[in-house]
Amino acid sequence: MKRSYDYRGHTIEVTVEIDSGRGPQRHVQHIGFVAVVRVLRTGSPLAFFSPLRIGAQRGYPFTSADDAFDGGFIAGQRIIEDLMLPDAS
Repeated sequence: MKRSYDYRGHTIEVTVEIDSGRGPQRHVQHIGFVAVVRVLRTGSPLAFFSPLRIGAQRGYPFTSADDAFDGGFIAGQRIIEDLMLPDAS
């Protein structure tokens, strides 16, 4: 599953994958979803850095694909605002 979002002259690509790995407590299996995030300048096929794999809090996967898409988009927004936009101060 993949979605693209335009944000401040950049494209945030979020791909959601099923994650059936184990969480921080290795004896408990948590089936859920992770977001793979790529940030590109709009119209460019090249990403600024390697894709980032994003989960929910404390190393656990998201509980739904929609939550993973939302979390990936928010992470992409933060990357753009913190690393790629000129400082407004």
